[in-house]
Amino acid sequence: MRNTARITTAVLAAGALTLGLSACGSDSGSGSAGARADGALVVAASPVPHAEILDYVKDNLAKEAGLDLEVKEFTDYVTPNTATQDGAVDANYFQNQPYLDDFNKKNGTTIAPVVTVHLEPLGLYSEKVEKAGALKNGATVAVPNDTVNEARALKLLDANGIITLEEGAGSDATTKDIAENPKDIKFKELEAAQLPRSLKDVDAAVINGNYAIEADLKPAEDAIVLESADDNPYGNFLAVKDGNEDDPRVRKLAKLLTSDKVRKFIEDTYAGSVTPSF
Repeated sequence: MRNTARITTAVLAAGALTLGLSACGSDSGSGSAGARADGALVVAASPVPHAEILDYVKDNLAKEAGLDLEVKEFTDYVTPNTATQDGAVDANYFQNQPYLDDFNKKNGTTIAPVVTVHLEPLGLYSEKVEKAGALKNGATVAVPNDTVNEARALKLLDANGIITLEEGAGSDATTKDIAENPKDIKFKELEAAQLPRSLKDVDAAVINGNYAIEADLKPAEDAIVLESADDNPYGNFLAVKDGNEDDPRVRKLAKLLTSDKVRKFIEDTYAGSVTPSF
């Protein structure tokens, strides 16, 4: 049975630090590995699939490994990192390297990856058309509004011939970097979590894998265009504040997350919509 604390974005914005510290019974300096090495490891995670994978570890593997694991669900892409930086949680599991690089640069945080666990392919979904080629002239396509995921979405559309990006467009590409737009596609930028709900109002939307799964979409079946897993830099990883990588609890969790049992759980549970990256 799940024993996970779901925390809404609004509550977290006001009280992530307070909640984290009260859960651990520590003072504001408790974020160091040495001070908390014997307590529960508190990990912030997106609900699907990250928290589900962590719950599998918690319920089936952690006790035997001598790990006390606590999972806190976060519903946005910002608070898990700020809570990790502040010491409200010990680690997080929800993001990829390009996103983290951009976040650290913009926010002055020092979050560092520990081990890559899985990939959630980004997909283009539609309730209006069954093939990307059927998008009409002037169609509206919703994309994530954060820097990295917008660029990732545009690269997906570029790779499938819907638009053409300027040569050299990187992980900070925006609609201003579109060189060719033969169907005069209109872009609607939305918070990533809102994209599944936008499908009724737009012709198509590029949706992150975790939010697609939460909305009962099956990326491997429902996406009309799906990101390739080959040489993909967007694998999701366990991360900590820089300097806490060698916390014994973090090392135990990293080993469990990349075990054969977790690989099988991911493959059996998500049937190609989430794929192991180890």
